[in-house]
Amino acid sequence: MNIRLSRSIVGDAEAQAVRRVLIEDGYLGMGTEVRLFEEELAAYLERAPDQVMAVNSGTAALHLAVQAAVEPGYEVLVPSLTFVASFQAIGAAGCVPVACDAREDSATIDLNDAATRITPRTRAIMPVHYASNPAGLDATREFARKHKLRIIEDAAHAFGCRHQGRRIGSFGDVICFSFDGIKNITCGEGGCIVTADPETARRCRDARLLAVQNDTQVRYAGARSWDFDVTDQGYRYHMSNIMAAIGRVQLGRLENEFGPRRVRLAAIYRERLANLLDLAFFQNNPEDEIIPHIMPVRVLHGRRDTIKAALAEAGIPTGMHYKPNHLLSRYGGGKPALPVTERLYSELMTLPLHPGLSEDEVGHICAVLRNALR
Repeated sequence: MNIRLSRSIVGDAEAQAVRRVLIEDGYLGMGTEVRLFEEELAAYLERAPDQVMAVNSGTAALHLAVQAAVEPGYEVLVPSLTFVASFQAIGAAGCVPVACDAREDSATIDLNDAATRITPRTRAIMPVHYASNPAGLDATREFARKHKLRIIEDAAHAFGCRHQGRRIGSFGDVICFSFDGIKNITCGEGGCIVTADPETARRCRDARLLAVQNDTQVRYAGARSWDFDVTDQGYRYHMSNIMAAIGRVQLGRLENEFGPRRVRLAAIYRERLANLLDLAFFQNNPEDEIIPHIMPVRVLHGRRDTIKAALAEAGIPTGMHYKPNHLLSRYGGGKPALPVTERLYSELMTLPLHPGLSEDEVGHICAVLRNALR
């Protein structure tokens, strides 16, 4: 078996969509295709079209969201156990990421720990839906209300998921998705920001186009801005028509193809690896509908590295999501200590998961893993 940890699932439909942009449309930048993708995303999320802004990466989405919602120099609470993009995006906006500990049951932000890190300069909290799980989201919203904080959701893993019947992105303050090559849907690269706050949306919409005021509307009309004004810092973060064409096809494949496949494979893992003494799964709320982006497990009692090596010898790749940011030199080098996060980091191992995996391959992975644990 040639098993991969993750991979892009694209085919003829995506290729034909790109060909249409290249040959028939001929305009490769941000134009009609991006507008249509935003409209389709908005319909999927039950949002107004002007509440969705497509950009060229999930990191760009986080950067613009923080810049639009938080003044430079202020602090953003964020779990340490996340990809470094979350921290870099906060820093790029001129703000300060404040690393918080994780919940042991879900690896999402521990609000009790976060409460101890609030200062007069705290302005926002960035919950990360780790492994697509919006655990504690309602509590986070209450926490934010109590402390008068903006919420910027890092929902990079969670596109297509539902929390208590509502899709992630259909409600909330500011929500950021990623559409990179291995996410639940892909544009090759890409992402989007979703918000109902008109001023935050306006700032994100302009900033993705070098902060040229109202340039989005001009480009969607097939023109360019020549006489314009700029009052804010902006970036070249807009999505291209090529990326949007891929994304439109992928969006159409999510509900009937990608989503059910990921859910089914994750269920097989949980069924066949249940009740093993040295292995634990994170807990999902049964009221939530999770489309898992990654398949992390905890290998207990100091056995993680030995088990990873055994899987590698059998040709099964594994990952480690993620090295905690507070251990990185730029973000504290281990100070302050976050004990739960550090313990989870020593246990975490990510198993292969993507719609291209067969059930037989997952069964094989489970058999090898069970044998290694013995």
